[in-house]
Amino acid sequence: MLTQKLFSEVSPIWEAYLSHPFITGLSDGTLSKEKFKYYMLQDYLYLYEYAKVFALGAVKTDDHDLMRFFSGLMDGTLNGEMLIHKAYMKRLDITDEDVNNARQALSNNAYTSYMLRIAYEGDALDILIAVLACSWSYAYIGTKLAENKSALAHPFYGEWIEGYSCDDYVNSNEALMNRINELGKNISEKRLARLKEIFINCSRFEAMFWDMAWQGDCALCSDKADKQLLSEEAADASF
Repeated sequence: MLTQKLFSEVSPIWEAYLSHPFITGLSDGTLSKEKFKYYMLQDYLYLYEYAKVFALGAVKTDDHDLMRFFSGLMDGTLNGEMLIHKAYMKRLDITDEDVNNARQALSNNAYTSYMLRIAYEGDALDILIAVLACSWSYAYIGTKLAENKSALAHPFYGEWIEGYSCDDYVNSNEALMNRINELGKNISEKRLARLKEIFINCSRFEAMFWDMAWQGDCALCSDKADKQLLSEEAADASF
């Protein structure tokens, strides 16, 4: 099946997710709340762009059943997955003002911009492949972490693990994979190569997202440095 061919291309990348310090911190409960707060804000911004990709999928097809499928994915993101975020954001004292003032980190923006470009330029199957890395890898990570019962029972991070390992989320991801396998029957080798490229790129972006989440403070420092550099360049230009 197409999804099996795709996974064989990225299995080393995905295996590395499990040993990433952000993920191991979720698993053993040692992840700092500040890092998780930064991640939650960035992921919240990400999900709005992610939902736009599904909306473009609905626009790109004349198949009514596929249109409803894309609509369901968008609804599941905006009114399902975001519930996990809103519950945590309340516990982390993240206010509406914090959300409104937050900006996408560079790697976050690069990832969502890539998916949106694929959505604008490609067809329904391209779009589903572009979102698969996120959906499937979260189920992959959540299911792996849930094997550790103490991680699942953690009073703070256990809710995150439960959210991405529960039957509803896993079944939703399997429905996405089934749809991809159906649309991906009998595709050419050239088309397969293109889909692999999209999936590999998005899997690499996922790795960058975890790096961004872990190095959030550094990302903020870099942002301040960029602003200072721009100010200095502006001052130089005035002479």
